[in-house]
Amino acid sequence: MKKTLGAVALIGASALVLAGCAGGSGGDGGSSSEEGAEIRVWLVGTDTPQDARDYLKKTFEDENPGSTLVIEEQQWTGLVDKLTTSLSSNDSPDIVEMGNTQAPAFTSSGALLSLADIEGELGGDDLLPGFVEAGSWDGTLYAAPYYSGARVVFYNTAMYEQAGVAVPTTLDEYVSNGVALAEALPGVSGVYFPGKDWYNGLPFIWENGGEIAVQDGDEWDAQLSSDESLAGLAQVQELMTKASLAPKDGDEADGWVPFRTEQSATYSAPSWAYWSIVADEDKQPTAVADITGYYALPGMDGGAAQVFAGGSNVGIAAKSKNPDLAKSALEIMLSDEYQTILAENGLVPALVSLGDKVAAATPELASVIAEAAANSKLTPASPNWADVEAQGIMQDLFVNIANGGDLKELATAADEQIESILNG
Repeated sequence: MKKTLGAVALIGASALVLAGCAGGSGGDGGSSSEEGAEIRVWLVGTDTPQDARDYLKKTFEDENPGSTLVIEEQQWTGLVDKLTTSLSSNDSPDIVEMGNTQAPAFTSSGALLSLADIEGELGGDDLLPGFVEAGSWDGTLYAAPYYSGARVVFYNTAMYEQAGVAVPTTLDEYVSNGVALAEALPGVSGVYFPGKDWYNGLPFIWENGGEIAVQDGDEWDAQLSSDESLAGLAQVQELMTKASLAPKDGDEADGWVPFRTEQSATYSAPSWAYWSIVADEDKQPTAVADITGYYALPGMDGGAAQVFAGGSNVGIAAKSKNPDLAKSALEIMLSDEYQTILAENGLVPALVSLGDKVAAATPELASVIAEAAANSKLTPASPNWADVEAQGIMQDLFVNIANGGDLKELATAADEQIESILNG
């Protein structure tokens, strides 16, 4: 998932959901041919641009005379809990967006309608493979890819020059640069790294050869306390304690603000953050518009690091009263026209063939986005992973790391919690 979910207590989303919801059924009432039907679409946050929302509504209503489409915007905080409740109710929305890491909780529980009969119409082999995997259960697609976002490192070229550092070519250089920038520029974060930002912590684990958890037969083995993972967490702790002035208990939301107000020299974020960096809410150029550079986070041995693939999947509620109309709306959302609108607003589209449509200020930025996307990775594909996020285990771990806690003790405790949930 691309956003922080707040520490909401949620026990067994995959087990709770949804007595009476049979994924793959045709919904529990109503006919999609009825005139006057209303289709409710849940979109989360503000990432879906208004142009795309307008296109979806107009196109659907033009293609389905007498029916209407209503978009209801939800928030990422507490989303898993809200989906769990809403998808099991008799007043379920028809189409729901969810973070890619949340999808397995709902694909495995019967909360969503099978998309097998329209997978070809949605894009088939052209769909982002990693997101197809996240949205599938037992070989069947339940939540289609919606969009992705490759993580890019943005940097203040003037600050780098002032501090005498160059674009790093290895992950070790990235860490040492962050510390050097903070030392050379008092009051500035060498790397902006708030405590709850575990998404930006994952590459350090992966690049050092570690993992969050791996499946061994029917069991999950959490590995944050392995030597490899601890080496990555040590790099994270060095950045958080020596290079970052971000709040130790803060999350990654609106991280572009300290960067564009020149309180941070380096900022790692999904590629679409570029437009919030270089222009303000009134679409006026910011102070850093002309001095913002970008590069792919470097790996341990050079090249691009494995980074977290943020983004969303989208599915149809098993309890949708108008499943055929919902399928019609979903096909619009996965159409070339709609996905091109997303791409033109900086999102990586669900259709691989449209990857070159992603808006970028320069060919160089487009190349960086493509390089980062090619090295992206997902969290463990367990139906219980959403519970790990909802309970804030990763967030709490990284907050404690930011506060200088003992890495071995913290990672061991997190492993025990993660295994309890994934194997529960």
